Order: sequence, then structure tokens, then C-alpha cells
Amino acid sequence: MKKPSKLRLILTHAFLVVFTISVLYPVLWVVSMALTPQQGFDMSLIPIPCFDASEMAWRCTPTLDNFAHVVSTETADGRWLFGRQLFNSVVVSAATTIMGIFLACTAGYAFSRFRFPGRRAGLLMFLVSQMFPGTLMLIPLYVILDALGLLNQLAGLALVYSTTAIPFCVWMLKGYFDTIPKELEESALIDGASPFTIFWRIILPLARPAIAVTALFSFMTAWNEFILATTFMNEETAFTLPVTLNNYVGQFSTQWGYFAAGAILVSVPVMLLFFMLQKHLIGGLTAGSVKG
Repeated sequence: MKKPSKLRLILTHAFLVVFTISVLYPVLWVVSMALTPQQGFDMSLIPIPCFDASEMAWRCTPTLDNFAHVVSTETADGRWLFGRQLFNSVVVSAATTIMGIFLACTAGYAFSRFRFPGRRAGLLMFLVSQMFPGTLMLIPLYVILDALGLLNQLAGLALVYSTTAIPFCVWMLKGYFDTIPKELEESALIDGASPFTIFWRIILPLARPAIAVTALFSFMTAWNEFILATTFMNEETAFTLPVTLNNYVGQFSTQWGYFAAGAILVSVPVMLLFFMLQKHLIGGLTAGSVKG
């Protein structure tokens, strides 16, 4: 292959540097506000904590007080509120991920391997359900949860999140299962393996990259969701972390330092999960996009 010219390499690297800076600039600005003791909105073009770009001088000393304030938030009776809300987010996100993976794996495998009446209609309905915004289902879901007595309950919130994540997860896994050769299952059947054994010991290990992507999507859907959580939850001890961040945004003023610190804390679990699953993500995102 012909090696690219030096000019092309320079232009390519220059474009990548500019693109990277443009992506990281808002993140650095949030970090700068989180480390600044003032709660005002910093309009400095240089996202360095406590640095005044207009005067090229330091205005204050960077501090972790905003993080300490957010983490140490308590209820009126002295209970650790941030810890309770973190627990709520973890429980709801984990339950959504488990239910999403279990139902999406079984349904995706059934749609991929079996031919039954209503198969195409079922896949089409899953696809159509993704065309409508979540707010459209807000009132029906509220009525259903109220009838079931699941309002202000973590189980009800996890159930709602699962229903919104499962259609995409089913399509994702169905496409990946289509790429797994059927000859592997036929060979296992000849050797005496049962359908459950084939699914559990052959199909699922081979589908690990797609399952990793599905798990990350389900977790992020539940972890970052705000509208449904703030509608179905009425008590501060039942709030998830995204709802907590909204408390720092008032009608007349916003505590930007606390908000930025809270945003960073909320994003940490997602980043950790991404780094844990990153070796599976590329294969899971690309496989299933084509057949053959």
C-alpha cells in the first residue's frame, strides 16, 4: 500500500486534535466549575478553575468543597440522603439491566431461530415502539403504576425502564444471533445437547460482545433518565441521582458549582462500566449490522 504523504498526515492529525479539543472543552468547563468555590456561571473562555482569562490572573484557590457538599447531603432527620439516592440509582439500573438482558436474550434468540405466526408483526411492533418519545407514554404508565400500587417504588421505576429498553435490546441481540452459524446448534443436537444447553453453553458465550453492549445501553437508559423518575417519584428518599441534580437548578438562580460536581459524580459509574466493557463494545456494535 502507498504510504500517505506528510502533508496528509499533518492535516489528519491537526483535524483530530481540533476535534478532540472541541469534544473535551465542555467537559473541562464542567470540571472547572466543580472546582471553583463560587456558585456563579463562569464565562471564562479558558476552562481552568479560578483562572480569569481576561486579567490572566488567579481569582481563588481550586477546592473540592462542592463535591463534599453534594456527597454529604442529608435529610431533615439527619440521614445520608446522597447515599440513599445513589443506592436507588444503582438498584434501579441493575434491575433494569438484568431484566433487559434476560428478556432480550430469550426474545432475540426466539425471533432469530424460530419461525412462528406473528414473528414479523412482533419485530415490527418493537421497531414502531421506538419511534415515539417516552413522554408520550407518561400518562398511561402513570395510570398503570397507580393501579398496581407501584408509584414512588423502585420496582415500578425499574419496570418502566425495562419496557423502554427491551425493544432496542431485542433488535440488537436478534441481529447478532443471526450471525451465529446454525451449524453449531445442529452439531450440538447430534451430540445429544438439549435446546437449553445449546442456548446457555454455546449461543450466550458467543454473543458476549452483543450482550455487553446491551447491558451498557440498559444501564445508561436507567441511570441517566430524568423525566419518568421525577414524575413517578414524590419523596426525596426515593429520588435517583438525575432528579437530585435538578434540585440545584432553581427558578431564579442555579447553584452551578454543586450542579457541576453532582454531574461529574453521576457520570463516574457509567465511565467505569464503559471501561470494564470496552473490549467487547466494538465487536458488539459492528456485528449484526450485516449478514453473511
